[in-house]
Amino acid sequence: MGNFWMCTLLAPFYKHILGVKVTYHDIEAVDPDYYKNLKWMLENDISELPDLTFSMDADEEKLILYEKNEVSDYELKPGGRNIRVTEETKHEYVDLVAEHRLSTAIRPQINSFLQGFNELISRDLISIFNDKELELLISGLPEIDVIDLKANTEYTGYTSASTVINWFWEVVKSFSKEDMARFLQFVTGTSKVPLEGFKALQGISGPQRLQIHKAYGAPERLPSAHTCFNQLDLPEYSSKEQLEDRLMLAIHEASEGFGFG
Repeated sequence: MGNFWMCTLLAPFYKHILGVKVTYHDIEAVDPDYYKNLKWMLENDISELPDLTFSMDADEEKLILYEKNEVSDYELKPGGRNIRVTEETKHEYVDLVAEHRLSTAIRPQINSFLQGFNELISRDLISIFNDKELELLISGLPEIDVIDLKANTEYTGYTSASTVINWFWEVVKSFSKEDMARFLQFVTGTSKVPLEGFKALQGISGPQRLQIHKAYGAPERLPSAHTCFNQLDLPEYSSKEQLEDRLMLAIHEASEGFGFG
């Protein structure tokens, strides 16, 4: 279970502590490729996928449980292996997959943790927080060295000399301690800073420095993030003020799905 908790404790597990329902967006922290498949399903016509049913096969179950023993197919709802997923029911399918992968399949482990946690801290005391705020409450506001972060950032579509990138770092350097923590949460999924500094920042597959990619499309769109790749998709804004406005809005308001609609 080690790999699961390493990534999912950053968002879905804080939701479990608060009793908040997980969504398919949270799957990105566990399996980015699977998340992309689900996202593709929601954005495209799946009428040509006749073999997709409301069930998960044994191989998927083993991946979820991180065990090598044989398991049977799992039905996402009664009779699910005989119910085809259609264009009309695909949202239900995605919701059920998220609930199973992030909750049902690991329910005994979740319950064991929550039993101990709730003996120490009543849910009533933390119910006023969202999952991001709860992480900051439990972990505290980190000391973030912006110079170190900048030195360990890589660019795609931009360079370190790009005007937008210069604006970006000027804006980030002006952040309060709380907004810096929110920014780090937004891009990496956690406010924690590696003990060795940002050169040791981890992604889902190992060491992964902060990535800033040029986002194409409407210039007024919000920045978005791929947390398990520590990747920020940053549009080419027309002014520093616009960049600051869009980035602040993203880190404060677009936490659900980390900027994905």
